[in-house]
Amino acid sequence: MRDPKRYRVPAATHRVEQEISRSRFITTASRVSTAEEAAAFVRSIAEEFSDATHNCWAYLVGPPGDTGRVGMSDDGEPHGTAGRPMLSALLHSGVGDIAVVVTRYYGGTKLGTGGLVRAYGGGVQQVLATLPVTERIEYVTMRVSTDYARITALQQLFPSFEAEIVGQTFEAEVTFDLRLPLSGFDALRQAILDATRGQASIA
Repeated sequence: MRDPKRYRVPAATHRVEQEISRSRFITTASRVSTAEEAAAFVRSIAEEFSDATHNCWAYLVGPPGDTGRVGMSDDGEPHGTAGRPMLSALLHSGVGDIAVVVTRYYGGTKLGTGGLVRAYGGGVQQVLATLPVTERIEYVTMRVSTDYARITALQQLFPSFEAEIVGQTFEAEVTFDLRLPLSGFDALRQAILDATRGQASIA
């Protein structure tokens, strides 16, 4: 099952270009975390290519395939021929938090509605095919205190849950400050309680 707190996102802004029937299509993709960031990205590309015939766009904020925060624009192309196929390509890409702009310089040959759908959707598929990606992980902190006899048992647990020790103090008890993916918090908490027979203090 896909973890909504952990998913692939663009690692960098990425661009591809192709020519179709003398029209030049430039597709630029970037990571965005909010609709406002997506709008700012679209504006920046529209300014960069201010002399283009069209700067059509689509974005998806959130996990891959999530339609809760999406947007699209045909930017003057016939209705449904640009933004919709672009968004469809994003929704099926397995990548989240992404915005794309397909810039078109018209070359004098009309593509027709089917040709436009293929050109705009294909531009997004092309940029996705070579897009550098990284993983978006939502991190949380956890503080664990226990007696000295159980230090080794706990330390052996942490790597399995990608928990990083970011601080530790040795007083009456030993206290570990951890940083770990949110998706593993509950499981690690239970594993700690099991390993210490419920004697650990967790915050």
